[in-house]
Amino acid sequence: MKKLIKSKTQFLSDMLDGMLEVDTNIELIADTVVVRKAKKKQGVAIVSGGGSGHEPAHAGYVAKGMLDAAVCGEVFTSPTPDKILSAIKAVDNGEGVLLVIKNYAGDVMNFEMAQEMAEMEDIKVASIIVKDDIAVRDEDKRRGVAGTVLVHKYAGYLAEQGVKLEDIKDRVEHLLPTIKSIGMAMTAPMVPTTGKYGFDIEADEMEIGVGIHGEKGLSREKVAPVDEVVARLSDELLEEVQADQLIVMVNGMGATPLSELNIVVKYLADYLKGKDISVKHWLVGDYMTALDMQGVSLTFVPAEDDLYNALKAHTDSIYFN
Repeated sequence: MKKLIKSKTQFLSDMLDGMLEVDTNIELIADTVVVRKAKKKQGVAIVSGGGSGHEPAHAGYVAKGMLDAAVCGEVFTSPTPDKILSAIKAVDNGEGVLLVIKNYAGDVMNFEMAQEMAEMEDIKVASIIVKDDIAVRDEDKRRGVAGTVLVHKYAGYLAEQGVKLEDIKDRVEHLLPTIKSIGMAMTAPMVPTTGKYGFDIEADEMEIGVGIHGEKGLSREKVAPVDEVVARLSDELLEEVQADQLIVMVNGMGATPLSELNIVVKYLADYLKGKDISVKHWLVGDYMTALDMQGVSLTFVPAEDDLYNALKAHTDSIYFN
C-alpha cells in the first residue's frame, strides 16, 4: 500500500513537526514530548501518551482543558521512561502530576518506572490505568482504547477547576469502571515502520472486538450490514452498561469516512431508542485511531452530570469536539 511518508524512519518526527505547524500553542521537548507552550502556573498537570499511530491521540489533546503533555513513542511502541520523566518534570509546578496510562504492559511498566523516578526527585505524582475494552473478558487485562480520551477530558477539566491531585485521582477512578468500549475492523492497519499489515483478514470478513494495534478480538465473522454490526457491538456493551441515558462516542479507526460514522450513528440511535435508552451527548469522529484501519469503536458511559459538564467545557484542542 502506498503511504504519504518520506521515510519509515522519519514517520514520528515528521508527524510531530507537522502538528507543531498547525497548532502554535504546543512545542516539542526531548524530541518526542509535546507540551503546552504556556506552562500551567498552578493546578495539577495531566500527562498521557503511548505509541504513535493513534492520532489525534495523544499529542492532539495537549491543550488547555485537556493534557499538559503527551509522550509519543514510535508507532505502536511505548515511550521510554526517560521521555516520560522529561514530560513530568517539564509540566510540574509543585501541585502534582497525574499520569493517564492505557493498560498495555509496556505503557504500564514504563510510566510507573517514570513515576518512581519522579518521586525520587520529590515530585508528587499519581497515576490511573484505563481498561475500557470489553472485548477482553479478564477485566484486569482489558486494554485502554478510545474511552481514554474521555478520561483526558475529564481529568483536564478537573485540573482547570483547581481540584487537588488526590481528589482528581479519586474522581477519575470512580469514573473508570463506567467507561466501556468495543471496536470492529474490516481491514488491518498498515504499519509504516515495518511495511506489513497488522493482521491478515479476508475481504468478506470483519474482526469483532479488535484492539487499536490490530489485536484479535472476540471473533472473526463475515461482513454484515451496518445495522447488524451496530447491534452486535451494542449488545456486548449493554451486558455491562445499565443506564437509561448515555454519553456515546462513535470513534473512527483511521480509514472510516465521517459519512460512514454518521451512518453508524443513525442505526445506533435507532437501536438505543428500541431499548428505551436516550443519548445525552454524542462524540463522533476520529479520537483514537489505529493508523489506517477501517472500522469503528463504540464507547458507552452512563450520562452523569459531572462527566457531561466536563465534556461540554471548553478546550483549546483543535481535535476534540
